[in-house]
Amino acid sequence: MTKSRKKKLNKNTLSLFLIALPGITYLVINNYIPIMGIFIAFKNFSYAKGIWGSPWCGLDNFKFLFITDDAWVITRNTLLYNLAFIVIGTIISIAFAILLHELGERIRGKFFQSVLLFPHLLSWVVTAYLVYALLGTNNGFINNTVLNGLGKEGIDWYTAKNMWPLILLLVYLWKNAGYNAIVYMAGIAGIDKEIYEAAKIDGASKMKQITSITLPMLKPTVIIMTLMSIGRIFYSDFGLFYQVPMNAGTLISTTQTIDTYVYRGLMEQGNIAMSSAAGVYQSLVGFALVMIANYIVRKKDPENALF
Repeated sequence: MTKSRKKKLNKNTLSLFLIALPGITYLVINNYIPIMGIFIAFKNFSYAKGIWGSPWCGLDNFKFLFITDDAWVITRNTLLYNLAFIVIGTIISIAFAILLHELGERIRGKFFQSVLLFPHLLSWVVTAYLVYALLGTNNGFINNTVLNGLGKEGIDWYTAKNMWPLILLLVYLWKNAGYNAIVYMAGIAGIDKEIYEAAKIDGASKMKQITSITLPMLKPTVIIMTLMSIGRIFYSDFGLFYQVPMNAGTLISTTQTIDTYVYRGLMEQGNIAMSSAAGVYQSLVGFALVMIANYIVRKKDPENALF
């Protein structure tokens, strides 16, 4: 390599580094520096003594998650909701992506793409009040317009525990399926168009093209997205499980997850160490699940494994 070329390469590298610097800075501040707080999970934290001055307490903070009867409930809810979100959410997102792709680059396609992405940009507070506008007992659209129009009695949705697994699933899909569909649509856009043209020449129907070309080609993207979701399977979207049910006490057994349980415990007891312990617990389980899932993928299909 010549001296001038090496100098040009270093200059390009520096330019790229400067472009990436804001993102790197944010990543370090937001993701890496807080890692130091992991020590709080193993200490009897005192504001007066600080992190390093507070005495060690071993695993006492972790006991909070398991000493009550709620431990099984919050673990079950967190896992089952996230499993439903991963499986059903993936299916719906891929379906949306295929439909959007079939619309092409026309105005219609861009319009529907924007409509699907818009809910993801709304805050959970706004989403919660939109849900309340639909489900409110006295003024809700469903009770006042739909059920009343059918001559049926209104439902007190915020006490109907058996309905909320379905409600939360629908709200999650409404808010996130469109955003995930954009990711899958990008994967579909990367498929060589000549493959579809060859399939048309061979007489393949549109459904056959989807099942034999689109879905197999999307497999790597689906696996990566699924592995990333599995890594957060012990986490729950706080806004979905706390804001949307309006913190209704009668729904706690149905909507309570690890995150909302820790938040309520923190608000009642102000125990930061317990909250940190819950975060460590969730991270370790998530890491273990990603490793296991990736190991299974690597055994079955090494090319699509993360590592």
